[in-house]
Amino acid sequence: MKFSTTWLKDHLETDATLSQITDCLTAIGHEVEGVEDPAERLAGFTVAKVLTAEKHPDADKLQVLTVDTGEGDPLQVVCGAPNARAGMMGVLGQPGAVVPSNGMELRKSAIRGVESNGMMCSVRELELGEDHDGIIELPDDAPVGHSFADYHGSSPIIDVAITPNRPDCMGVYGIARDLAAAGLGTLKPIAFPKFDAVGDCPVEIRTDDPEGCPAFYGRVVKGVKNGPSPDWLQQRLQSAGQRPISLLVDLTNYLMLAFGRPAHVYDLSKLSGAVVARRAKPGERVLALNEKTYSLDESMVVIADDHEVHDIAGIMGGENSGVSDGTTDLLLEIAYFDPPRIGVTGRKLGLASDARTRFERGVDPAFLEEGLDLLTGLIVELAGGSATEIIRAGAAPSDAKVVAFNTALTAKLGGITVPDDEQRGILEKLDFTVGDDWQVRCPLRRHDIEGPADLVEEIVRIHGLDKVESVPLPRAEGVARPTATPAQMLERKLRRAAAASGLNEAITWSFLPEAEAAHFTATDDLWKLANPISEDMKVMRPSLIPGLLTASKRAATRGSASSRLFEIGRRYFRGKDGLSDERAAVGVVLSGEKTPRGWATGKAVPFDAYDAKSAALHLLAAAGAPADKLMVMEPVVDGDGTQFHPGQSATLRLGPKKVLARFGMIHPATLKAFDMDGPVAAVEIFLDAIPQKKGGKGPIGFARPGFSPPALQSVTRDFAFLVPADLAAADLVRAVKGADKANITEARVFDVFAGQGVPEGKKSVALEVTLQPQDRSYKDADLKAISDAIVASATKQGAELRG
Repeated sequence: MKFSTTWLKDHLETDATLSQITDCLTAIGHEVEGVEDPAERLAGFTVAKVLTAEKHPDADKLQVLTVDTGEGDPLQVVCGAPNARAGMMGVLGQPGAVVPSNGMELRKSAIRGVESNGMMCSVRELELGEDHDGIIELPDDAPVGHSFADYHGSSPIIDVAITPNRPDCMGVYGIARDLAAAGLGTLKPIAFPKFDAVGDCPVEIRTDDPEGCPAFYGRVVKGVKNGPSPDWLQQRLQSAGQRPISLLVDLTNYLMLAFGRPAHVYDLSKLSGAVVARRAKPGERVLALNEKTYSLDESMVVIADDHEVHDIAGIMGGENSGVSDGTTDLLLEIAYFDPPRIGVTGRKLGLASDARTRFERGVDPAFLEEGLDLLTGLIVELAGGSATEIIRAGAAPSDAKVVAFNTALTAKLGGITVPDDEQRGILEKLDFTVGDDWQVRCPLRRHDIEGPADLVEEIVRIHGLDKVESVPLPRAEGVARPTATPAQMLERKLRRAAAASGLNEAITWSFLPEAEAAHFTATDDLWKLANPISEDMKVMRPSLIPGLLTASKRAATRGSASSRLFEIGRRYFRGKDGLSDERAAVGVVLSGEKTPRGWATGKAVPFDAYDAKSAALHLLAAAGAPADKLMVMEPVVDGDGTQFHPGQSATLRLGPKKVLARFGMIHPATLKAFDMDGPVAAVEIFLDAIPQKKGGKGPIGFARPGFSPPALQSVTRDFAFLVPADLAAADLVRAVKGADKANITEARVFDVFAGQGVPEGKKSVALEVTLQPQDRSYKDADLKAISDAIVASATKQGAELRG
């Protein structure tokens, strides 16, 4: 949440400096994410007076101005603004100043042969609004030569991260209240503009859904004049990152940002009959203020009249009843909505708004009538008109929570000693009512207080979190015993192996949109969340690949030519008795260019299925799996392999049914579903399938105990076989290596050829076989015997030694 220090001091009487304010915010638990000083961006811009304005001698739409800056001789400036004229006051950017909107540094230059010493600026160029039809016109009494930043009253803007449990601080007044409680100043009372309410409200207001909308208040204001907001209001909204729209809309936004209380204004001429808070009817639709149409269902609360739905309650108003510059009569609405229902509706519609953020966390139910009076008073004061009496439908929750508190808990739970009188004072400054018996009555706005521990938190943070002493945990003497589990050790080893091979680790969400999750499972039994953060995080991931695909796409859209990502995490499935079945896995996604284009390589080389296979075997070997004993088989896993290209993918298995990994190219249909351009290679390793040592102490190790390098040099022999075209090279390699396990230590393919000289339906596969003598060097007879065994074993696979 952003706000200016000027806005803060509307509600907090304090002489504290900016540094003291930000330090105090951090100390009481409101993380300061950033501080921006608009005055720094406006350095070099001054208030100036146009003395003369003459037509440019060589351009029809330009003028040559002489401008008084209050210092020395007037400056000559070339300007193209249609409203530039002699006698007007404006803002001059002198050479050296940087234009905030585009970062351009102003310099003395010649425009169409005429020297120009800077630029007269528009509102948009200084990022003070959207108007760019002409240069800024200041009042005649503006001080010439004065810094425009000082004249404009620009003050530092503080950006604070408000935690979800503190909706009472989602308004500047709530921040001021906390700072005042921490001793940084005095909280000012809310200034309610005076007005006279005349007559009954002519519009019937009611709530037909007391569960979804317990309280619905409103009144009519007639004879208003809408238009631009005053500068003070625009400045405060802009400091919060809001774009000023019109006086009536800006005042509702001001109420929300200043006091955390959303409200809404309707053009009375666009309403028909009673205005009712009710459940939506199935199939009803509403055109919202964001110009999108939403289909509603019976679980959603709406505000409607006799003709149509006008408002998605607590989230966003409708376009058809919104106020405009021509609005003269309006209906003010302020309500209290059930927080969980607002959250469910927002997630269903995929619709976020400032109002939803506050309503689903819980607004102050005691600030209904006061909020409506404050908004009414501001409208009458700034837009004119006369207001009717309030009409009230229903009632907001009014039962305050009472918590029995023991002051000794502060030292026990918070680790800090705070005198009882100070504890009482802190709670009372935060509007808690503390009885003599320490029965603490909580303000209605504090939905987060559930028990004594929450009161300890309030006391400790206001006393100062920075005053809590850092105490190390006790540690036994001597060398600490290992605490990592075998699974953790395995993950560390895999993480190092993946990084060493050139892969970059990614950490993605464990939640996925339902459509993406469904794309990576063979069944409809997805592990869905009952209360997801959003619709895009509704389902627990059944695979690591979709998250990596999304991360790879994000990198590509930001200009990355190549992505080599891996992740070690959990896949989630619905287990027995409603429990989650979590399975450890490794995911790898390779996309973009494996080798960039160059004079030696020509075109860029993309990743292929062999790169995926190499990554899979490397990581499996690092995990302790017998990579040289794995079988390459079809890519179907549990009846599902549709995410991979059927001709460019496979599984690695330890036996026909023990699937350790799957790898290959992602299917074009899957890439289309993720809005990606191919080709993309991927690997998924199932760590839970890797054989474990007896006793559950980790994956099986296949190195021989006491192994040392052999004393004799190894020998290599090459063999070329004619084999059936559909024979997997891995099967031939496996057969060759099994011909003489005592002497053959390695066999690898170094050439595959099909074409001229090779019979139809055949291919030539060349292998390099490594032989390792043990206690003596090989003789010719030894090598011949081994070669004969290799040929015989290969022949059983349908191979024929080439002459």
